Amino acid sequence: LLSWSWVGCFWVERTPVHEAAQRGESLQLQQLIESGACVNQVTVDSITPLHAASLQGQARCVQLLLAAGAQVDARNIDGSTPLCDACASGSIECVKLLLSYGAKVNPPLYTASPLHEACMSGSSECVRLLIDVGANLEAHDCHFGTPLHVACAREHLDCVKVLLNAGANVNAAKLHETALHHAAKVKNVDLIEMLIEFGGNIYARDNRGKKPSDYAWSSSAPAKCLEYYEKTPLTLSQLCRVSLRKATGVRGLEKIAKLNIPPRLIDYLSYN
Repeated sequence: LLSWSWVGCFWVERTPVHEAAQRGESLQLQQLIESGACVNQVTVDSITPLHAASLQGQARCVQLLLAAGAQVDARNIDGSTPLCDACASGSIECVKLLLSYGAKVNPPLYTASPLHEACMSGSSECVRLLIDVGANLEAHDCHFGTPLHVACAREHLDCVKVLLNAGANVNAAKLHETALHHAAKVKNVDLIEMLIEFGGNIYARDNRGKKPSDYAWSSSAPAKCLEYYEKTPLTLSQLCRVSLRKATGVRGLEKIAKLNIPPRLIDYLSYN
């Protein structure tokens, strides 16, 4: 580690505040804060104590730091905010604390958003909360694509279902690669079927000109599943469901629940 230290809460090595925050030593952290230690000191890679606590899901330390004036939207060298790190840890408690102190759910980042990180960690609870407070479902990362791409690549089906039910674009593309291409690559039949039920285009071609079925091994379960859907048209009821869900747009479940139609139809449209 570099050994230089600047005055005024600037570049330093990891400080005792960083260490206490990361380890969840809340009593020691409180004593450091009371003795005047700076809560916004950053390491050479721009990590603040709040980043360190958030990444480890140390909710009590997060609370102490925020109450002491820690910058809630500070960015590290990768551009990540403490909210991104809390989502990466899957700590719903830390996420709630950061949001309560005004953390931006859609920070202007060129890297993965908090929603991407929640999908990467597989925390459907964090995904649901972020969507409820206005997370951009189509936030695009140059490496990962949309949050749906991430959830599919990591095979987090619960997160995929939450995203799709909230109105995420099932056919969003990253270099023309859709979530269904990811599902075929990870050979997950349940994921493939879920995406198709929500209107996934089995004929979509990526930048190599390949359909999702081109990534499935011949005679494997995913290949047979995709082959079935390529040869068998969706039912009229399924086509109507997809069309209506597309028409209701983002957060369409709220609108569907208010429709003056039988409960069974609402359940069907809600994919229950």
